[in-house]
Amino acid sequence: MDRMVIKPAAVCSEKEDNERMQKAASTFHPTLWGDFFVDYQPPNKSQHACMKERAEVLKEEVRCMVKGSKEVSEILDLVLTLQRLGLDSYYKTELDDLLYSIYNSDFDDKDLNLVSLRFYLLRKNGYDVSSDIFLCFKDKEGSFVADEVRSLLGLYNAAHVRTRGDKVLDGAIAFTKSHLEAKLEHLKSPLKEEVSSALETPLFRRVRILETRNYIPIYEKISGRNETILEFAKLNFNLLQLLYCEELKKITLWWKELNIQSNLSFIRDRIVEMHFWMTGVCPEFNYSLSRIILTKMMAYITIIDDIFDTHGTTEESMMLAEAIYKCNESAIVRLPEYMKCFYLYLLKTFDLIEEELGTSNSYRVFYLKELLKRLVQGYSQEIKWRDEHYVPKTVDEHLEVSRATVGAFEIACASFVVMGDIITKETLDWLLTYPELLKCFTTLARLSNDIVSTKREQKGEHHVSTVQCYMFQHGTTMHDACVKIKELIEDSWKDIVKEYLTLPTEQPKIVAETIVDLARTADYMYKKTDSYTFANTIKDMVASLYVKPI
Repeated sequence: MDRMVIKPAAVCSEKEDNERMQKAASTFHPTLWGDFFVDYQPPNKSQHACMKERAEVLKEEVRCMVKGSKEVSEILDLVLTLQRLGLDSYYKTELDDLLYSIYNSDFDDKDLNLVSLRFYLLRKNGYDVSSDIFLCFKDKEGSFVADEVRSLLGLYNAAHVRTRGDKVLDGAIAFTKSHLEAKLEHLKSPLKEEVSSALETPLFRRVRILETRNYIPIYEKISGRNETILEFAKLNFNLLQLLYCEELKKITLWWKELNIQSNLSFIRDRIVEMHFWMTGVCPEFNYSLSRIILTKMMAYITIIDDIFDTHGTTEESMMLAEAIYKCNESAIVRLPEYMKCFYLYLLKTFDLIEEELGTSNSYRVFYLKELLKRLVQGYSQEIKWRDEHYVPKTVDEHLEVSRATVGAFEIACASFVVMGDIITKETLDWLLTYPELLKCFTTLARLSNDIVSTKREQKGEHHVSTVQCYMFQHGTTMHDACVKIKELIEDSWKDIVKEYLTLPTEQPKIVAETIVDLARTADYMYKKTDSYTFANTIKDMVASLYVKPI
């Protein structure tokens, strides 16, 4: 079967087509990604139709497996497999019913691997089960009694779905991490890859679509794999990949037009990375329009950030803030020349989104505008701090402003604006009140960003970060401050889980699920460096997601 065609060309063999793709992937460079996707050509319609027809057949075969699952261990293994392979969304009702039955069923509470998997999946699905179930796996001295690698790995992953006060899980992480690290070099594939991946990023914190791309090759090596599930997972991912490339073609053309009309040569050219980030927020087929609109919103946030942060003077930045507060074409007269075309393009984009959302949902664009107003309000405060050389007296004072300026609040709320009828006006109004779940996520995003960017940003004229704020507040070194900030990030994860498990009943579950997905993307993008600014650090994963089919 022919794969994705990079440039218009004569029909070629599968081998030749794959060779072109491999060459394209190996020569990828962040600044060339946009041009790459502008030239994207999809497979012919008959091929695409055959892929979709086969996927439908496989989907129903897997549904029969789901409905036929009876034993606790069988159900847990199947649910976990479908989640990791990105297939669980097709069986949401059936899997919810299975997990409800698991919650109310007896099980072998002496089997650590089974207990860990049950705990992990139930908490991940919103059941506030007690961590006391793990106390029976500790000896009289309070140490865990476990040595088998899969049990250690299961406990390690389960323990990361913890909240503040889950002391037994805090101890479990320390115990399992040290034992898994000691055993890693002696393990064989695919268990070695599983342990290595977990030590880098626990299962609960992984970006779902990236986990799918990485796990399919691992699952293929497992002796007890199900061939039908494997074939469906591969085909489903390849179909998603084709859709993502079609979206990127539209977005990169839009981005190029914006750049041509606005002549903003100073901004970060990261349109592919923006879409890459948004696939982690809402990866499913039915969220195609959401990903496109969210990518555009992130593009505007990036442009405004670059103006306020590096390019614009204080006076120019305040002019832009006033124009965004008005969100009206009449505001253009007071803008500097280089901002005028960009501002008009922003207003044009809002009009286009109104059309795309349809008459019944066009009112939601108000919330997108409101989010940008809150963003520039925060940026304006940070500029004041910078110009006055003001250092917030506490990290909490800093976060009252800087949670909003990392862009996490704006993207989170925007994701619900474009999610469809499941999100009501009442939910959107509730989100604008900045509920605790959003505060926990935006705190995590801000602290994660500051950990990897503070040294670079302080080389120029910049307001202080939370890292430096902590240094001044407590009289510590930068190293010690970073250690403490990492502890605060862990606390944020605990708080996110707690809020996830106690979401107000009037709010749809997808709100909490999406915010957790957003937290996962922030963890991924800021794990080792600012991968959004230094996009070469994620180029291999970008190539795997968009260019290399499975």
